[in-house]
Amino acid sequence: MARTGAIRIGISGWTYAPWRGKFYPKGLARKRELFHASRIFRSIEINGTFYGQQTPESFAHWAAEVPEDFVFAVKAPRFITHVRRLKDAKAPLANFIASGVLRLGAKLGPILWQLPPNFRFDPARLEPFLALLPQDTDEAKRLARSHDDRLRSPPWTRVERQAPLRHAIEVRNDSFVAAEFIDMLRAYRVALVCADTVDWPRLMDVTADFVYCRLHGSRKLYVSGYSEKALRDWADRVTAWARGGEPQGTERAVDRPAPKRKARDVFVYFDNDMKVRAPANALRLEELVASRLAG
Repeated sequence: MARTGAIRIGISGWTYAPWRGKFYPKGLARKRELFHASRIFRSIEINGTFYGQQTPESFAHWAAEVPEDFVFAVKAPRFITHVRRLKDAKAPLANFIASGVLRLGAKLGPILWQLPPNFRFDPARLEPFLALLPQDTDEAKRLARSHDDRLRSPPWTRVERQAPLRHAIEVRNDSFVAAEFIDMLRAYRVALVCADTVDWPRLMDVTADFVYCRLHGSRKLYVSGYSEKALRDWADRVTAWARGGEPQGTERAVDRPAPKRKARDVFVYFDNDMKVRAPANALRLEELVASRLAG
């Protein structure tokens, strides 16, 4: 049987009013929603970190709510990606790490960097930023200690054990369909997010030792659900990536596949949450992937 990497299929965020009484049981206390969702999915994106600075206590609370084998993806602050637009990013990046990210411990998965649609590929701006990204928790700890005085609470700069850190970048502008961009990501071992949406480029270039997908809606951004056929197609892709290869019909920025590996970890998050499609689609994709791996 072919070896496979870890496959984690989940949802983007967990606090959505339309989910209450549908995905969440009627009467479930809001403070128990993460507990409930983390018993169904093996990974969830933390979205609150994108909108505002958190605290070490918040990260510790989230880590305590989920099972031992659970992993969070953490969405990086829009202050870095949308306000600073990656310029002069060292202090904001240190503040982000010092705000408590490392307190997730072994439950810290990939860090997601989402660029705005009007951000065009600019090698002179992007490469210095990629060079700043810590590649492991020790590098992150050292970077966090260079924080400035803009933290909401005392910094968290301790680590339980050294571990690799993973980063993924989501682009939303056609100017990134460029070989130079792909080569840059591979040089810094940063994953290119495969973002499924009709509004932005959908690229499947493998640029790291893992694959990160965000499924935003098959026809309408953040709204559309996925048909059975579409989910079967995604199950084929996930299985191929997890086995170290690439799916048939891969849409790449460059016609050059990544070196084949024995296995790759794959993270998939459904972000089509406005009509309560995300949890059901994620559960069905898990079933389809499991059937392919068992076959």
